[in-house]
Amino acid sequence: MGPTADQEEEKETEMGGGAGGAVAEALLQVVAEVSTLPESRGPLRQMCCDLARRVKLLAPLFDELRDDAGSLGPAELRGLESLCAALVGAKETLRSVNDGSRLYQFLRPQKFQRLFLKATESIEKALGEINLDKLNVSDEVKEQIELVHAQLHRAKESMDLGDLQLSRDLNRALNEDHCDPTILKSISEKLQLKNKNDIVKESVALHEMVISSVGEPDVSVEEMSSLLKKLRDCALLEDPTSASIERKTSFAKHRSPVIPDDFRCPLSLELMKDPVIVSTGQTYERSYIQNWLDNGHKTCPKTQQNLSHTAVTPNFVLKSLIAQWCDANGIELPKKQGGHQDRNPGNNFDINHDGINKLLQKLANGNQEARRAAAGELRLLAKRNADNRISIAEAGAIPLLKQLLSSPDPRTQEHAVTALLNLSINNDNKGIIVKEKAIPMIVKVLESESMEARENAAATLFSLSAVDQNKVLIGEAGAIPALISLLCQGSPRGKKDAAIAIFNLCLYPGNKVVALRAGIVVHLMTMLVDPGASLVDEALAILAILASIQEGKVAIALSDPTPVLLKLIKTGSAQVRENAVALLFSLCSGVEENLKAAKEGGAEEVLKELAETGTERAKRKAGSLLGFICQAAEASVSDSTKT
Repeated sequence: MGPTADQEEEKETEMGGGAGGAVAEALLQVVAEVSTLPESRGPLRQMCCDLARRVKLLAPLFDELRDDAGSLGPAELRGLESLCAALVGAKETLRSVNDGSRLYQFLRPQKFQRLFLKATESIEKALGEINLDKLNVSDEVKEQIELVHAQLHRAKESMDLGDLQLSRDLNRALNEDHCDPTILKSISEKLQLKNKNDIVKESVALHEMVISSVGEPDVSVEEMSSLLKKLRDCALLEDPTSASIERKTSFAKHRSPVIPDDFRCPLSLELMKDPVIVSTGQTYERSYIQNWLDNGHKTCPKTQQNLSHTAVTPNFVLKSLIAQWCDANGIELPKKQGGHQDRNPGNNFDINHDGINKLLQKLANGNQEARRAAAGELRLLAKRNADNRISIAEAGAIPLLKQLLSSPDPRTQEHAVTALLNLSINNDNKGIIVKEKAIPMIVKVLESESMEARENAAATLFSLSAVDQNKVLIGEAGAIPALISLLCQGSPRGKKDAAIAIFNLCLYPGNKVVALRAGIVVHLMTMLVDPGASLVDEALAILAILASIQEGKVAIALSDPTPVLLKLIKTGSAQVRENAVALLFSLCSGVEENLKAAKEGGAEEVLKELAETGTERAKRKAGSLLGFICQAAEASVSDSTKT
């Protein structure tokens, strides 16, 4: 016998509530991430400030929606999902500007104006698709969102990059061999490149921009490097104590030139011809560091730190500075020793389609050592940037990586699952991974002996579960018991990855039942009372999700949660107190026994204090719970009177 119409409606409402809560949480997470970004100091600081401020102004809407997610209809959900995607795009724009080259941002203003315009239009359009009158939010919040919407509309027409004086100064600095120091100082002030540390960060940002470019960069790297050198010289004049290398070079210019220490390879002590950077950030001559690595060394020769990987990247900025120094001192420009780049295509982070194809050939036909090395290279390439993730997937890497998930070699298995994790950041790649039926094999990795492989398998499942239909497939593959095992026995990072994955999977109602029957409540309650536990927030969040169904309320109530929750409300952080009272509210809603246990446990005093000192959401939940307790007390008095 099939479900009745009422049952279907109830199921749809429950799934809608779970999806609505997930979207609200995701939106709040994006706002939180934007709030933690440092204030921009570059030429785009006004646009960064305006966009970040408008994103943060949306937080009260998401906070109220989280408390009433069950009332969201399909149209509202679609609108909020579009808004979430728009805010993620805005966050990535802000992050790329913060991490990027300030010189490049000023020299190519139209490119960044388009980025900000796209982010602004996307948020405005998504907000326009949401009917605020259908949302159960306060009038104050509605007015604030309407104001933000109007600001976004106006912002599209009023983006201003103008600093004509800075543009003229940069033009002079780029084209004059001996630029007026006052002009250089003005540029330094406006671009906030005031000292040696600022210059170094700008050099790194410029270097990152070059190696992530597809094809040739759309600016002259040599010109920008030359300008950076002028700004550095200007900064050193302002701080003579740090100018020893530059002064020595200048004094020796017309005698026998002294090679600056920065231009020498730490291994050979000779002028570098092909400088490359290792994972610790140190620069070496390619041939010497490659020989060091080929001999099996896993540490940085200069710092003795362990290398997180053995890939090297060209240091274009330093190479350009070396070329300029050679030209200024009448030294023949050093020629790069050939061969290494051709022999090791995977050692470069640039998108190299021939190199990717060679790595895939090793995955398909190589011996165990070659497969392990190739999987490790693909893991690093996929981590590097979005273009690499697309290129690697298009080349057909995912089916080959899936096969390596069953490799008997733990390190190969770890590389393969981590490469899939990095590739899954791209939404299209998520679809390919699922289509290749990789989920059951990822679950098997979750049960392996390698802790790092288990951690990354959990993170991969979390990434894939961002697509709602994948939550069902992951649950059916038996992931939840394996994740609970990692939650109990894993490393701190493994426990965190497992908790996040379980939370996301339990947004699908069927997975809540699986988690409850796997005994998750006992483990979560243990985390709440463990003084050394660092996952109290995560445990409370999962319990709150489980308490949204009757079976969850019953299972949690059997563990006598009231004393624990009241203690957390008394002594926890603001976030813990908020999550604890939200869980207690959920447990007591419509369950007289739980409400009675809360009252007998001394909840009234604790809740009154929280209603005065908690977060806005905590105050609302505390007030509602106090209302329940008062109603129960009045009903009890009424029943006694009748008797």
